[in-house]
Amino acid sequence: MQHTDKIIALVDINNCYVSCERIFNPALIGQPVIVLSNNDGCAVSRSDEAKQLGIKMAAPFFQIQELVQKHNVHVLSSNYALYAEMSRRFMKVLAQFVGENEQEIYSVDECFLDLTSLALNHDITAYCCHILECIAKWLGLPVCIGIGRSKTQAKLANQIAKQYPHYQGVCNLVTMDLCSVEALYQDLDVSEVWGVGRKNHKRLQNLGISTAYDLACSDPQMLRNHFSVVMQRTVMELQGISCIQLETEILAKKQIISSRSFGQRITELSDLKEAITAYTVEAIKKLRKDHLLCGTVTVFLQSNPFDTSQPYYNKSLSHNFTEATDDFLTMSKVVNLLMEQLYQKEILFKKCGVILTSLEPQKSHIFDLFTDIKKIEENDKLTDTFEHIHEKFGKSKLAIGASALPDRTWAMTRDKMSPNYFQWDGLMVVH
Repeated sequence: MQHTDKIIALVDINNCYVSCERIFNPALIGQPVIVLSNNDGCAVSRSDEAKQLGIKMAAPFFQIQELVQKHNVHVLSSNYALYAEMSRRFMKVLAQFVGENEQEIYSVDECFLDLTSLALNHDITAYCCHILECIAKWLGLPVCIGIGRSKTQAKLANQIAKQYPHYQGVCNLVTMDLCSVEALYQDLDVSEVWGVGRKNHKRLQNLGISTAYDLACSDPQMLRNHFSVVMQRTVMELQGISCIQLETEILAKKQIISSRSFGQRITELSDLKEAITAYTVEAIKKLRKDHLLCGTVTVFLQSNPFDTSQPYYNKSLSHNFTEATDDFLTMSKVVNLLMEQLYQKEILFKKCGVILTSLEPQKSHIFDLFTDIKKIEENDKLTDTFEHIHEKFGKSKLAIGASALPDRTWAMTRDKMSPNYFQWDGLMVVH
């Protein structure tokens, strides 16, 4: 079904990670700031001031160190616990402005809102300005809002709102005159259109389609023949026909992955066992949070693919449980046995991880007739206690083996990480 009367908004946090850090450290406001990825590898969030210095997204830190030092750029390690909590609050605030099935959480810093039902009684631009102001006042987060007839238009409008300051954070393509919309489309490269991608970008250019305007003027059926139904929908969405519906229900997860690159190259089996145990604990926390059970666990182990001095090592092993489980101890025993089988001496390992698959809801799982239910209940109580201690006292107070001891060789490099301001030991103190 095609909808031409839809009104969709995309609300996006500006420079999300940097903005979250600035809330708790106002001294960073107006300063060039970058946030680094895991192991402080590359820039994953940049303030506008840092962008103006020429620091590119995903730029490796070692390549920009000179620029950082020259301009006194503030450098921070990723604080994912902080960003996740701010994201949760951000989504909760947005939920207050729409109905129950009119919100799609798209990513940690992006959210689609269906505002169609509000159009009869509200000025949508003014309504979105109010949303922007409330988020700034209640959370301290700067956002931009793009409004269109479709999700693709809303995405594009959001980019325009970020690019042109005179929109003051809100760009409404629905109420904009057609000539102005066409002019904006002509200034946007086709690669900036949601869903196009790098490969399609080159193929579109070969067809003479280089701007968003060119794509919007194209024949949807023709592009379907050249590409796929996805490209056909993209064209129709650019034309103001809503083809991609909001996904208001959280889809069941097909897998859970927990992995990290090591702070330094690892050669010892004992270190790898500690690391995989820690990652397994994190994966099971996600599993239990979603009230799921795991039927298959996979462990993978990798060396550095860019190290030409030795052959690249990349192997994995899986184990199928006779009974789906969410038990810490059961899972940790299995992953450690798998790690023993994967391990090879004299290899400089860079990364390992665990993947949980064959997931199913706890409430619908039917246990085997001969399953020891009492044992499962005991393990479940133990796991509940384990998680409760972590929530109340932190991860370092209780762990499986030596995985939570300080200064582990496999631990990520996060020397520049801010505190978790939502935990007791991270609370700000006013002197």
